Amino acid sequence: MTAVQLRRAWAIASKDMRIYYLKAPMISWGILFPLVMILAFSLRNPGDMRSISPGLIGLTILFAGTSMEAVVISFEKRIGALERLLMAPLSPMSILVGKGMSGALFGLGTGLLVWIATSLAWRFAFDARVLLVLVLSSIIFALMGLIISLLMREVFDAMTMANFFRFPMLFLSGVFLPVAEMAWPLRLVAAVLPLTYTVDALRHLVLRGAGASYPLWANLLVLAAFAVVLYVIALRLLVRRLEDLL
Repeated sequence: MTAVQLRRAWAIASKDMRIYYLKAPMISWGILFPLVMILAFSLRNPGDMRSISPGLIGLTILFAGTSMEAVVISFEKRIGALERLLMAPLSPMSILVGKGMSGALFGLGTGLLVWIATSLAWRFAFDARVLLVLVLSSIIFALMGLIISLLMREVFDAMTMANFFRFPMLFLSGVFLPVAEMAWPLRLVAAVLPLTYTVDALRHLVLRGAGASYPLWANLLVLAAFAVVLYVIALRLLVRRLEDLL
C-alpha cells in the first residue's frame, strides 16, 4: 500500500471513529458488558477475580473490536455511504484497512484501559509483550467483524451473526475456566477460537503462566496466523461485495 492510499485509509478510519466509536453507548458496550459478565460469574467466588483478569481484557477487545465492525458495511450500504466510497480514488485494500483500523484502534484502546486498571488493582507486573497480544487481538476481532458485515446484507442479520460467534467464545475460550480443565470435546472447539489464544497468552504475561494451556510462542504464532488469514478472507469478500455494487 502506497503512502497516499495509507493516508486515505486513515481518513476513513478517523471518520468512522468520530461518527461511530467515540460515543458513550459504544464505549459503554465495549467495556461495561464484558465487565458485567465477569462480575456475574465471579459472584460464586469473589476471591477469584484476579485470575479472571486475562479473560476480562480479552472480552473487552472482542466486544469493542466487533461491536460496530460487524454492522458497518451493511449500515453504510443502506444509507448510501458505501457507494460514495466507490466514487473516490480508493483501492479495496485502502477501504479494508481504513474500516478495520477504526475497530482495531477502538478495541486496542479499551483493552489498554482494562489492562492498566486491572494491573493497578491487583498489582500485576508490567510486561511490554502484552501490547503485542492486544494489537494482534484487536486486528483479529476487527477483521472478524468486517467479515460478518460483508457476509450479511442487513444490519439485524449482521448483529445476530456477530453474537453467534461471540457468545461461544465467551464460554469456550478459557475466560472463566482454563482450557486444560475443560472436557476434551470442548478443548477441540476452543482450539479453533482466536479468543482462546488471546486469553492464554495473557495468562502467561499477566498471571505468570497460571492456568495457561499452550506455550506463549504458540499463542503468538497462532494469533499472527489468524490475523493474516482473516485479512485475506476479508479482502476477497470486500472485492466481491464491491463488484456487486458496481
